[in-house]
Amino acid sequence: MKSMTRKDEMQMLNKVPEVMIVFWIIKILCTTVGETAADFLNVNLNFGLTGTSLVMSAFLAVFLVMQLRSKKYIPWLYWTVVVLVSIVGTLITDNLVDNFGIALKTTTIAFSLALLVTFSLWYAKEKTLSIHSIFTRQRELFYWAAILFTFALGTAAGDLVAEGLSLGYANSTLMFGGMIVIATMAYYGFSANAILAFWIAYILTRPLGASIGDYLSQSVGNGGLGLGLAYTNAAFLSAILALVIYLTVTRRDAKVTV
Repeated sequence: MKSMTRKDEMQMLNKVPEVMIVFWIIKILCTTVGETAADFLNVNLNFGLTGTSLVMSAFLAVFLVMQLRSKKYIPWLYWTVVVLVSIVGTLITDNLVDNFGIALKTTTIAFSLALLVTFSLWYAKEKTLSIHSIFTRQRELFYWAAILFTFALGTAAGDLVAEGLSLGYANSTLMFGGMIVIATMAYYGFSANAILAFWIAYILTRPLGASIGDYLSQSVGNGGLGLGLAYTNAAFLSAILALVIYLTVTRRDAKVTV
């Protein structure tokens, strides 16, 4: 196998976008779609939980291979993988809870440990968890594994808070949003570690987005606004598409190599 040159490594820096406000907006939109799209395919289109899991896992495998094989950051490809990881991460938790009867508290703990192990192995191998230095295949694989576990963990934790603890979707949205504000203030106001602040915010945006999606789509009787899964999915997917087109045209979030 041909070894990777320094030039190849620098080119791979472009595969992960710069973390800007638009990054977080799309991330939250993707997490919402991850929750509502999984439910829409499972319930509205009658795919069933197993069928939905198989179909979406196959799509994720195809697009993840495309992402790994690409030599630079391509907005539509990168964010397609994020959307699919969000959906599959949601389905992993749903399968464990609904099909295997594992409690939300247990899945929350299990995915917390899985994420901790992933970070530990990543750091042991690469001595960094920064997303600004993902220029090898190994680092990229650790990156996507960590993201998958953040989505699965966020789904379990979000459902545990909103449903298991009966906090409700609106209150869950406010709680997770408040926690993200605290993490942001810690970074900008008190110089908290940038890598730690990033991953904390990344984890918290998953239950935030899920709570937003449930609040918008669920019936009024279940504590939501009753917009339905179809309308909620269409609105958020349209917003993601518009922002990705914007990034594709402007390249505002592309890293500059030197």
